[in-house]
Amino acid sequence: MSLVRTRFAPSPTGFLHIGGARTALFSWAYARRHGGRFILRIEDTDVARSTPEAVQAILDGMEWLGLAHDEGPFYQMQRMDRYKAVIQQMLEAGTAYRCYTTREELDALRAEQEARKEKPRYDGRWRPEIEKTLPPIPVGVPPVVRFRNPREGVVAWDDQVKGHIEFANAELDDLIIARADGTPTYNFCVVVDDWDMGITHVIRGDDHVNNTPRQINILRALGADVPQYAHLSMILGDDGTKLSKRHGAVSVMQYDDEGYLPEAVINYLARLGWSHGDDEIFSRDQLIEWFDLDHITASAAQFNTEKLLWLNQHYMKLTPAAELANKVEARLSARGIDLAKGPDLVQAIALYLDRCNTLNVLADAVEVFYVEVEPHADLLAQHFSEEVRPALADFARSVAEVAWNAPAINALIKETVARHGLKMPKLAMPLRVILTGQAQTPSVDAVIALIGRDAVKQRLAAFG
Repeated sequence: MSLVRTRFAPSPTGFLHIGGARTALFSWAYARRHGGRFILRIEDTDVARSTPEAVQAILDGMEWLGLAHDEGPFYQMQRMDRYKAVIQQMLEAGTAYRCYTTREELDALRAEQEARKEKPRYDGRWRPEIEKTLPPIPVGVPPVVRFRNPREGVVAWDDQVKGHIEFANAELDDLIIARADGTPTYNFCVVVDDWDMGITHVIRGDDHVNNTPRQINILRALGADVPQYAHLSMILGDDGTKLSKRHGAVSVMQYDDEGYLPEAVINYLARLGWSHGDDEIFSRDQLIEWFDLDHITASAAQFNTEKLLWLNQHYMKLTPAAELANKVEARLSARGIDLAKGPDLVQAIALYLDRCNTLNVLADAVEVFYVEVEPHADLLAQHFSEEVRPALADFARSVAEVAWNAPAINALIKETVARHGLKMPKLAMPLRVILTGQAQTPSVDAVIALIGRDAVKQRLAAFG
């Protein structure tokens, strides 16, 4: 078996989205599984829509996911001379030809075909044939270059995901491979790139299925090896419709912004259309060891945000405490929060980790230890009453003397409610709201202990 060479070839017209990231992951994993090479190629021939910002967003997304490429990034716009040279070779070999049909003529042809209820297609009027007389070359009409597609037979391949696929050549018209201004077209550039880079396996979205027969025919015309193809089905959103911006975070870096760990996203993306038995959680190394094309499903994969959140929480718990603290600290610092004004961040995180499924939720939770708390009026109205005011005042007075640890504080809360004939929640709930602004917290005694005696006294005094 020849060395496996895969590629990821995004167009830099926007951010790296989840569908593209899954394609990149599968291509990367397959190359790693087989000891091959993973190539990154930027298909930037759409000059009007491609931007340096989009290129950087793709590179940033790949780096965040940890999908390191072995070769590249290669840029199509830097390979124009190569494409033009191959087009010239094809013109000389007779596998391509110049076409002088004007836009007006093509529009008229399309109208006639539609009137006859025929599939609109180029009629081959400039296609050279034996004993065919071509029209006179018109003056002032710059020609396009068309690929001379076979007229007979079929073009077929055994797709690694979808199975056997074939197209009748008679259904494929002569594709334009160079525009009138001389610039090569997308389908042609892809072919030359895959040929030059020795790509053995093309793993991409199934929106490219219709491009594949044309690309295979061009590869054969060039005498190039045809790679194996694996076309991945689309990803549906939580609601079962095609994943789009309206579903929320579709850009990879947006997941970073929203507090997901790359390990969780990688694990989740791998399970979107691929499986290894019943395994739900696996490391990057296990993915490389197990990944194949045989277990990619041909049906659409459905995104499940709850499952991703569950995975993210799992990986947060696996993250070393110091590393997790660094990630949370970066988020708090971005909010202008001074961590020197509160307890050890690692301790605060340990207290809340079981309750949080993203870094942002965790940062929100522990923020209360480092800022002035202003409980929401609705929470105060719900949990603070005149009935509890004497008990709160009693507790506040005792705070100055109690041993400052969770067991001692717990005992003080119990003593206070007993003295005032209250149940535990009657005091614990307003304490949570006043001290943290949160109705739901870990054990209130542990929270109070971590806030610190002086801060607790200060916050309770505001409601004395």
